Amino acid sequence: MIYDSLKEIFGEKRVLKDEPMKNHTSFKIGGEASFVVLPESTDEIISAVNCAREYDYPVFVIGNGSNLLVDGKGLFGVVIKLGANFSGISVNGETIEAYSGAYLSKIANEAQKNSLGGFEFASGIPGTLGGAVKMNAGAYGGEMKDVVIKTVYLDKNLNLCEKTGGEQMFAYRTSAFCDDDIIIKSYIKLNRKNADEIRAEMLDLNARRKEKQPLNYPSAGSTFKRPEGYFAAKLIDDCGLRGKSIGGAHVSDKHCGFIVNYDNASFDDVINLIDFVKKTVYEKTGVMLCEEVKILKNKD
Repeated sequence: MIYDSLKEIFGEKRVLKDEPMKNHTSFKIGGEASFVVLPESTDEIISAVNCAREYDYPVFVIGNGSNLLVDGKGLFGVVIKLGANFSGISVNGETIEAYSGAYLSKIANEAQKNSLGGFEFASGIPGTLGGAVKMNAGAYGGEMKDVVIKTVYLDKNLNLCEKTGGEQMFAYRTSAFCDDDIIIKSYIKLNRKNADEIRAEMLDLNARRKEKQPLNYPSAGSTFKRPEGYFAAKLIDDCGLRGKSIGGAHVSDKHCGFIVNYDNASFDDVINLIDFVKKTVYEKTGVMLCEEVKILKNKD
């Protein structure tokens, strides 16, 4: 039985069986996953993938789940969650080495304590480093591409590889790392800066985030990518969709770029609202919006 094999790797406490994925996403939506495992090392990640493959179970890798919408029907497979158990951070001069499960906010705090500037932009992004690197997350004029100088990852054959500098091919909300790659850790190059100035900038950015974003409702952050030459939120607002609801899913009144879980929204509520927004904006403006949120459902 796969359950017994996973328990041999992780022990009983770090294997969650029939685990509701709504407990692992900021959207608070998602059915049960067959198994969620919590690795503490690269070797355990490799063992989990090999175990899943042996029993013909699909593998899903997640971090904090802050950019995920998970199918309400659940996930058949093994979910590898790279979170608190895989979140080491160390500082060497002006470089921070951080594992993929580290919260961006914690990396920013560590940088501030060590008088290292350049990561302030990420201090309020509610995610972990692995997902941020894979999608080149950014905010307030900064992106991962500005600071990440090297990334270590497992490829689909579970070879430990690395990409440095331009090999990472960072672009708007994308990178060289594909879905099958598992980010292990990244190296972040920063610069010396007064710690009080860093803290003041972080506080200012977080205050602006609270003022402009609907943080009082579950969501997956910005629902749509920024179309070239436009702003998704303005397009949605101009099309009269502010406050539009389908079931419990709602286009935020505070920021139209966010679809929020307003009232026990289901997966289908959110998907239907995303589709409605895309259709309406395209019909009225000729601009096709693309999702920034990652949709996780059973593999075909």
